[in-house]
Amino acid sequence: MASRRESSGASASVKRADQRYMGRSSPPHDVQFVGSRGSYVQGADGRRYVDFIAGWCVGNLGWDVREIRARLRRFDGPDYVHPSYLYGPWTELAQQLADITPGRLQRSYRATGGTEAVEIALQLAMASTGRSKFVSIEDSYHGNSLGTMSVGASEYREDLPNLLRGCLKVKRPLDANAVDRVERLLRKRDVAAFIMEPIICNLGALVPDAQFMRGLQRLCRRYGTLLILDEVATGFGRTGRLFATELFGLAPDILTLAKAITGGHAGMGATVATERVARAAEGKVNVYSTYGWHPLSVEAALANLAYLRAHQTHLLKNVAERSEDFRSRLHEMDFGSPVDIRVTGLAIGLEFEDGAYAGALADRCRKAGLLLGIDDDTLTLFPALTISRRTVHEGLDILERCL
Repeated sequence: MASRRESSGASASVKRADQRYMGRSSPPHDVQFVGSRGSYVQGADGRRYVDFIAGWCVGNLGWDVREIRARLRRFDGPDYVHPSYLYGPWTELAQQLADITPGRLQRSYRATGGTEAVEIALQLAMASTGRSKFVSIEDSYHGNSLGTMSVGASEYREDLPNLLRGCLKVKRPLDANAVDRVERLLRKRDVAAFIMEPIICNLGALVPDAQFMRGLQRLCRRYGTLLILDEVATGFGRTGRLFATELFGLAPDILTLAKAITGGHAGMGATVATERVARAAEGKVNVYSTYGWHPLSVEAALANLAYLRAHQTHLLKNVAERSEDFRSRLHEMDFGSPVDIRVTGLAIGLEFEDGAYAGALADRCRKAGLLLGIDDDTLTLFPALTISRRTVHEGLDILERCL
């Protein structure tokens, strides 16, 4: 093992190279990762960090899952399959997604990640309805392409003014009164789809009122507007259900998936639509994706889903129990700044009135060995669903010491 001085020198070299060659929207945190296992990641400096991010809802099963890694080592399939040909594992994965997703979702479209999955969803909605407008939640996030940014926060238009037209926004709070605001936007019957996360991880695990969600489904059906639920972050157990959609008993027309679909072992996204939507859009959209559902990614997804099926009862039980551990400890802490604590399964947000406090707290925790997500005035905690009670309290002990 390299000495601390050698590791520090190597990290400094990596940092200089990163600054010179890597394009980023903001500077990286000054930590270089070299390994990971379970709910911990290893730094180049030899420090072990408690990981309350899990790749931002990617590593739902924890890191270094031996069964999945072993299956990937045994993979003996093709290096690549051209999208115009048949490939058995594609249909195997698509059938499994049809079986486990809520409602009548059936047809899967291949994607490389969440942004592409949402792009496909938007195209399907326009093609199948013949409409061009979209409605989404103000300040939300659905990806980094021009289309997905168009249905994201309005502030994106400040730097990129030529985003899609006809993208309308609903402001918070998402309560019974918001249902009336949605109806005013849908009643002209020119909106192709309403898109949102069922639990809005990108707004600090914000939970819409059940009355709003049920009213939204009802209005979409009344006015012929498709309901796209973005479960890129919330899918595969994050909120205590296999899909957050189930918390509200909704039946979306289109569902978008990515992140935890492979548990971080490979890149992948998926757009799953009802047969009615798929048939209406046939011949009207080009869903060609060069690297969508690469054979190795499909093998990772199949291995990930096999593990999830085998351990689902235990995993979701652990989510419920660890969720209560987080809830009780966080509510006992004196943060020294007003905070709104939101906990749904292991989707956890701490929204502070003082954004500077949130950022400073995240920095102190990282230096003390705990990794948290930070977005403006909100800390996010998205630990692995497999996290132990001991590790939860180890991380929360660090958090409390940093207050």
